[in-house]
Amino acid sequence: MAYKEALQTYVPRSSRRVLLVWPNYYSKYPPLGLLKLSAYHRQVGDQVHLVRPPDPGPWRPDLILVTSLFTYAWKSVHDAISHYHALYPSVPIFLGGIYASLMEEHAKENIPGVTYIHKGLVEEAEKLLPDYSLLEQWMPDWDASIMFTSRGCVRRCPFCAVPRLEPDFVARPSVRPFLHRGHRRIVLWDNNFLASPYAKDILKELSTLRRGGDNFDKGRRFIVDFNQGLDARLLNADYAQAIRRIRVPIIRLAYDQTVYQRSVKQAIDNLKEAGINPRKIIVYAMYNYRDTPQDFLQRVQELLEWGVAVYPMRYQPLDATSKDEYVGEHWTPELLEMVAKARRVLGTNGAWPPYEALKEKFINARTLVEALTLRPPRRQISVVV
Repeated sequence: MAYKEALQTYVPRSSRRVLLVWPNYYSKYPPLGLLKLSAYHRQVGDQVHLVRPPDPGPWRPDLILVTSLFTYAWKSVHDAISHYHALYPSVPIFLGGIYASLMEEHAKENIPGVTYIHKGLVEEAEKLLPDYSLLEQWMPDWDASIMFTSRGCVRRCPFCAVPRLEPDFVARPSVRPFLHRGHRRIVLWDNNFLASPYAKDILKELSTLRRGGDNFDKGRRFIVDFNQGLDARLLNADYAQAIRRIRVPIIRLAYDQTVYQRSVKQAIDNLKEAGINPRKIIVYAMYNYRDTPQDFLQRVQELLEWGVAVYPMRYQPLDATSKDEYVGEHWTPELLEMVAKARRVLGTNGAWPPYEALKEKFINARTLVEALTLRPPRRQISVVV
């Protein structure tokens, strides 16, 4: 059932009061789906209000929309729906988002009070500028325009949810329709930006846009964040040169399997040759999937040798209902805890930077256990004079 059809089925009236519920899970980003739905409902003449539990909102709603994030954050969604269903027992509750799309049956069985579960995107809202005015209460300093210039991905990686969430690859030619005039940052959530046929044009557009002016043509350049990373297999020399002309503080790549060694190394070399400091490059290295600890160590060693930061990314199954519960067949809970501890102790913002001492420690290690073993703190010797 399409979203518009669900509205006509469950709330067949005009001028609805719509309560948008953002559950209390952690995220440093605002709920983009709810912001787009707000823009859609305002467009059709509805009133909207964004809440986080236990805020009841300013009025009794005609419809409650609840978003969801990762599957292992489902309990926050359960608590939010339970709360608002108790407050407004006769009001229809729609649930959407990642968890709802990946685990519809789990939601039906475990979350009472849901009237309708929407899977995937709400096409009616896809082309609209998100309603950032909703964030004034919850994130008053938010200054970034979040957008997708493409949906889906040309890859079909078995560990990734994108083929299920966005099965069709659809690209858009420009970022301008999704730019908010008051923002200074652009956050691109494309799952494979470089696969877009418009990637070259958009990179040029990003290098020329300015914050201000009627046509975004005056003031300073936007800060650009390719948040979901760039596909190393597609990052050629021309793309690297185009990226250099954009104000990008961090460039993210992924090295999830050793079979991609040559592509990852070439992408990093292309960025370096374009004049980009390798210290600005962070490469996600997935572990705890089908890899072995030795395979993971090899990828970490190579990345540190190439002079880039390594972000260890623990694999979570697509149907995980608890975070960090899954243990891959080649891994143990103790070894996974060693990786987590080494991230906290040796890392910076969760990543292992290519500092000489850290590089030497990892590169000289024969096993992952040896690489992750932390030196005991030095004993302080007291001298009595």
